[in-house]
Amino acid sequence: MSLKLDLPQPITAYFDATSRGDVDAKLATFDENARVTDERQDYAGRAAIRSWIEDTARRYRYTVELRDATTTGARTVVSAELTGDFPGSPVVLDFAFTLAGSKITRLEIG
Repeated sequence: MSLKLDLPQPITAYFDATSRGDVDAKLATFDENARVTDERQDYAGRAAIRSWIEDTARRYRYTVELRDATTTGARTVVSAELTGDFPGSPVVLDFAFTLAGSKITRLEIG
C-alpha cells in the first residue's frame, strides 16, 4: 500500500491489515452483521467473513497498491491494483465500502 489516500480509518485499517496478512485485525474492521461480496459470492456476519479472509489468504499471495478513492456519504470506493499468484495478475479492482461509524458494514469487490 504505497499511495497514501485520505481514507476513513476503518478502510485504512482494512488495507493495512491486508498488507500485513493479519486476519484478526482485518476482521476487526467489520461490523458484527457486515456483508462481503467477492468473486460473485456473498458472506454475511463475522464468522463467514473470517472464513472468506482465511480462504483468500490461503489460496492467493498478493500485494495491494491503492490507486484512487471517491467518497459519497457513507460509501467509499477504492480502486486498487492487486499483483500476485492468481490468474490475470495484475488486476485493478474496486473495493466499495459502506461504513457505519467506525465499522465496515458492506464490502463489494469487483
